[in-house]
Formats: sequence, structure tokens, C-alpha cells
Amino acid sequence: MDFIHKVIIILISFTFLTSCQLKKSTRAHGILFLENRLDQMEVNSSNINDALRIIGPPHTKSIDTTKDTWFYFETVKGKGKYHQLGKLILEENNVAVLEFDKFGILKNKNLYEKEDLKKMKFSDKNTENIMSQKSFVEKFLSSVRSKMYGK
Repeated sequence: MDFIHKVIIILISFTFLTSCQLKKSTRAHGILFLENRLDQMEVNSSNINDALRIIGPPHTKSIDTTKDTWFYFETVKGKGKYHQLGKLILEENNVAVLEFDKFGILKNKNLYEKEDLKKMKFSDKNTENIMSQKSFVEKFLSSVRSKMYGK
């Protein structure tokens, strides 16, 4: 009986030790360590070339032609706890906004974190896209098809 207890204890401890991970499992999207990189940028001193060197090319730029605004995103998802059955949960969701003047000098920088983004209000309006509307021929053929096949 003593030998069986030792084998069971060894198997249980082996199971626990092999299932432990020292490094947390995460999935990242966008620019990693965005906050640290943004700290290296100085307002009224850094320029567009510094932003490209430190952070990289922007994920998107503003469509406003009067000011040059760049947007960077960072999303980090990690495994949940045992009660969440390993689902991915959002750990970090950061958005960096860099505004440059007409000479390419950094005039303003903002970092919006997950809590800040929850407080923002977004418009509920939908943009109509003329290109996605069906033409007369497409409407006619779809109505004929629905009458033929009863769909």
C-alpha cells in the first residue's frame, strides 16, 4: 500500500508540474508596448520620421487634410481563469493618437486605454454606401429567381 501511495503522489505532482506555465499565454495584435514607445515621443520636438522609426507606420491616418493625424492600436488578449474555461479576455486595448502640424512636427499625443474607450460615445448613424446598392438589373434578376425557385 505504501508503494501505491508514492506512485499516486508522484503522478499527481507530475501532472501539476507539467500543466504549470511560467509565461502567461497571450495573443497580441497591433503595436506591442505602445505606451512605452509613445513615451519616447516628445511634443514639439519629435517629427514624422521619429514616429516611423520608434513606433512604425500608422494603422490609419485621418482623412482631414488640414491636420495630419495618425492612429496606432494595441490589443492584447489572454486566457481567462479556470471559471472562464480558458476563453480569451481583453487585457489591454490601447489607441494612440499622434497629431502633426504642416511641417511634420508632433503637436499633440494622446493614449486612450481600455477604460477611456468605454467612456467614449460613438455615433449610432449608419453611412449609406452607393456602391453596395443593387442595380435595376440585379433587382430584376433576383426577383425572377425568387419567383422561379420560391426563395
